Amino acid sequence: MCRPCASLVLTLITATSLFALTAHAADIPATSGVDSVTVFPQGAEVRRVAKVKIPAGTHTIVIPDLPREAQAASIRVEGKATGRLEIGSVDSRMLTVPRGDPAASETARRRIETEIERLRDERALIVAEQQAVEAQRTFLTNLLQLPTRPAPTTSGNAAGEDWGKVLGLVSKELTPVNKAILEAGVRVREVDRRIRDAEGRLKAEAPAMESRTEVKVAVAAAQAVDAEITVRYQVGSASWAPVYDVRLATGTKAATPKLTVTRRATVQQRTGEAWDNVALALSTTRPAAGTAAPTLLPITVDYPSDRPPSPVAAPATRAAPAAGAVADEQLGLRRLQAAAPKVTEEAAVQQQAQVEAGAFQAVYSILGRQSIASTAEPRRVQIDEADFETTLTVRAVPRIDERAFLYAKVIVPRVAPWLPGQVSLFRDGTFVGNGRIPQLAPGQDHELGFGADDRVRVKASSVDEKRAETGIISSTKNEMKSFRLTIKNLHERPIAFVIHDQIPVANNQEIKVELLAKPLPTKRDIEDKRGVLAWEDRLNPDEEKAIELGWRVSWPAAKSLVYGR
Repeated sequence: MCRPCASLVLTLITATSLFALTAHAADIPATSGVDSVTVFPQGAEVRRVAKVKIPAGTHTIVIPDLPREAQAASIRVEGKATGRLEIGSVDSRMLTVPRGDPAASETARRRIETEIERLRDERALIVAEQQAVEAQRTFLTNLLQLPTRPAPTTSGNAAGEDWGKVLGLVSKELTPVNKAILEAGVRVREVDRRIRDAEGRLKAEAPAMESRTEVKVAVAAAQAVDAEITVRYQVGSASWAPVYDVRLATGTKAATPKLTVTRRATVQQRTGEAWDNVALALSTTRPAAGTAAPTLLPITVDYPSDRPPSPVAAPATRAAPAAGAVADEQLGLRRLQAAAPKVTEEAAVQQQAQVEAGAFQAVYSILGRQSIASTAEPRRVQIDEADFETTLTVRAVPRIDERAFLYAKVIVPRVAPWLPGQVSLFRDGTFVGNGRIPQLAPGQDHELGFGADDRVRVKASSVDEKRAETGIISSTKNEMKSFRLTIKNLHERPIAFVIHDQIPVANNQEIKVELLAKPLPTKRDIEDKRGVLAWEDRLNPDEEKAIELGWRVSWPAAKSLVYGR
């Protein structure tokens, strides 16, 4: 065969094959279901799965059941099939669809419409009967008018009418006629009421409309395959927050104290879709919190000009998250989830979440399948439970409250951070109150208060208060105050303590404040609060220690002194 002829045959064969593939192109509707959800402190990533049979050729898979608030930029499509399957373009759009089962709604509407037609026919029959009876009443009423009319002129000796009998007959017949008319009116009103009720039910059966997101996926298959299409997207109306139960066993003379921390999470969502029997994971990532640090603008200083002052520039705002950074973060999250261990039914009995901790985030895979209603009703799930060794300290501020409060220190494991949340506190099995845990990084320590310790006695008393004036030419006023603070340990074992107090702080260089304390405080300006002091030490059983605290304030005698906060 000549080379041009062979080329022509090959072109025809290729065109025929492409035509055959194109001829089978069609829209393939697919119903998807939520398989797994990763919830962030604000927002969530949802994974839907649709199983579909795809004939050979190019087709468009239509998945119409994503929620309205699915973020279009976050939609990603993956798939696997029993043969080679290529995924092309992915498009999404908003559409309005009936809520519920349209076929069931249509059947109910037809049933109600048939009932309304029957009721209207029944009403028409009653009205016809009523009109016939009203005609009888009109005839009888006309008979009552005959005696008032002039008698007709007749020849002969005809006998006159017996009007008494006529009136008696009319009266006898008119009573049942009026009764029949009233009964017909009652029946008409009853039928009208039933028609209105049926029309109300018909109106209620009108299908409620809701907005959804439709995804169209272009695919090409060389042969018929069974495929599983996975759609991932993010939604905003979901969140999770940690809650903690911390139980302190204070121990005995022979047993050391211990903390048991149970971490749970409250999960809620109002996305418009049902999360029924899904694999649930909780992530510490915050996709909605931005991906870049704020950008600072230059601040200049100059002499004022003769021109009117320019308006003050607006403060620097946070930079908008970069699209590439968001995509990279989402890709990293998907890879992390893909590497997470599979949830097994055997492990669900332990009620412990599997944690996948990375350098910048942690993902807790809640064991077992969960259901989260789309009503913003919180659902509580357990993350984990762990025991911690702890050290106990009593803390007191005697001049404000003559009670010592028990504190226990916990150190966060070097696995994942603890997010801020409410904590319920138990001491030796008794609920003592609520608190709050701040954001804690791995390895960071935090002290939790467990209420007053009645076995530690604290007392504060005023010792002396003096005022004096010194100097002849430039006189100075002096004020001195002193207090005695005592603390005694009534426990059977030693205990560490911290006493907090404060002295005045001068806001003017002419005012001098001198600390008079014995012993001197171990720490000053606690938590960057000027003038706040701390004494840290230990008490043996039945031991008592005292702190002498005082200060001297000096200022020019010509000026008055004001204490404030």
